[in-house]
Amino acid sequence: MSRIGKLPVNLPSGVTITVDDANVVSVKGPLGTLSQKLDRDITIEVENNLINVLRPNDEKRLKSLHGLYRALIANMVVGVTTGFKKELELVGVGYRAEANGQRLEMSLGYSHDIVIELPQEIKVETKTEKRSNPVITLSSIDKQLIGHIAAKIRSLRPPEPYKGKGIKFVGEQLRRKAGKSAGV
Repeated sequence: MSRIGKLPVNLPSGVTITVDDANVVSVKGPLGTLSQKLDRDITIEVENNLINVLRPNDEKRLKSLHGLYRALIANMVVGVTTGFKKELELVGVGYRAEANGQRLEMSLGYSHDIVIELPQEIKVETKTEKRSNPVITLSSIDKQLIGHIAAKIRSLRPPEPYKGKGIKFVGEQLRRKAGKSAGV
């Protein structure tokens, strides 16, 4: 039995879960609604505010999907109740970020500014204070989407190992390298 898959998901008050005939799970909560298509062999059982993800047998394909779908459903429940937040820090002289609605404009040391159109499901805020690095805050109810967008933004200027300049997640520990003088 999958250690993750057999754990029940706690269903908080105010959150409802429905499974339709096409095996699409919809989770509705105070922040919005999320849905996920499940494999035809995986079933969902709801009782006493607990969600159990079940599989019919121990086939290898089903064992691999069991824990995956349980984790996806748990992320959906957390997303519609509290939401998810990612913070990115721009480290470098002259690096800046500005949010205008769903547009994120960044100056990252290239010859041009980079403009990203964000999906409607993601809310973006930027904070720039004197004597500190600019911080981009992304918030959404969809963990998969927010992680994808945050990784895409980080890939525009990944942190380099010598000075640490680039876009990094807040709290991320970078492996720093010694420069040329360390070999002497």
